[in-house]
Amino acid sequence: LAEYLRYIAEHGKTYEDLDEFTGRAELFFETDKLINEHNATNDSFTLGHNQFSDMTENERSAMLGYRPSDIPEEDREYEDFADAPSNGSKDWRGTCVTGVKDQGQCGSCWAFSSTGAIEGAECVKTGKLYSFSEQQLVDCDRYDGGCNGGNQNHAFKYLESNPIIEESVYRYTGRNGTCKQSRYQNTGLRVRDFTWVTPKSPNALKSALDRQPVSVSIEADRRVFQQYSSGIFNSSQCGTSLDHAVLLVGYGSSNGQEYYILKNSWAKTWGGRGYMRIAVTSGAGICGVQKEPLFPNM
Repeated sequence: LAEYLRYIAEHGKTYEDLDEFTGRAELFFETDKLINEHNATNDSFTLGHNQFSDMTENERSAMLGYRPSDIPEEDREYEDFADAPSNGSKDWRGTCVTGVKDQGQCGSCWAFSSTGAIEGAECVKTGKLYSFSEQQLVDCDRYDGGCNGGNQNHAFKYLESNPIIEESVYRYTGRNGTCKQSRYQNTGLRVRDFTWVTPKSPNALKSALDRQPVSVSIEADRRVFQQYSSGIFNSSQCGTSLDHAVLLVGYGSSNGQEYYILKNSWAKTWGGRGYMRIAVTSGAGICGVQKEPLFPNM
């Protein structure tokens, strides 16, 4: 019980009554059992407690929000980045990646993946790093469903005709709201178009990452993913049915295992201060990370 009380204090959890406290405690100890059993296997990654540890399945699913693209694969124009990277690693953090953000209990991952890719693209082009507004997309992008889900190619399409606003002006609330973009001064920056990267091709994806951060979609509804803490995530338990959008900001290798650097929108309390190293494999990739990579052109 002492461990659970420390967890409550660390994460600022509050409960309405003793019944909720007891129910949350049961969920926490279920998660604790999973963590201890996995970490005893000496796998390539470790699990740990975070904000998910005492959440219900419905609460966990609210942290997702990817909707499948309505563009059939056969209608997508892929750019084949055939040349394998020569330097073996790339990390856009520190130059063209903003701080880790938190989507909260809103299925707006698609908006965070999109703004992250746009922030990276604009920074690579001009050298200036903006933090762009996810709330603008949640409130105003009628191609998507706000907190009820969306996808990145819709967000990029919306921003082809609507200039993007900075986050400091149009702040994130984590709720669906009325579109207020006409009230705020915009940056004048638009997306020109977007590029699909050849799917199921690690070389193509790494070559694209040499150019700029890349938006991807994954399956993130498994507890083994949600409780990730450190190491190179290489779990066969993670499926490839896409339900969450994230950002890749680089790649590298350790002890012969290549990995992508994944930036999530679940705050710094998840993973390695908001990041994951996810293994590079063949085909769809771990959690389907290589199925639908794309990036915007400014």
